[in-house]
Amino acid sequence: MNKSKAIFYHAGCPVCVEAEQKVARALDPARFDLEIVHLGQDRGRVAEAEAKGVKSVPALILDNIPFHINFGAGIEALR
Repeated sequence: MNKSKAIFYHAGCPVCVEAEQKVARALDPARFDLEIVHLGQDRGRVAEAEAKGVKSVPALILDNIPFHINFGAGIEALR
C-alpha cells in the first residue's frame, strides 16, 4: 500500500501548536507520510502553501486537498 502525502502548515501560534499535537499527529503513519512545515520559520514555502489552497493556518493538506482546522493566522500575515 502506498502512503498518501500529508502536509501540515502552521505558524507556531498556540492554535497551530495544539492542532499539530491533536490533529496532525493523530494521522495513521502507516497511511500518511506527514511533513510539518512551520511557515514562520520557513517563509520560502508560503507561496507553495498558497498554491495548494491554504488561506489560513493551521491547515492540513491531504491528497492535495486543503483542510483549514482552526483560524490561527491568515496566510497573508506570513508573507
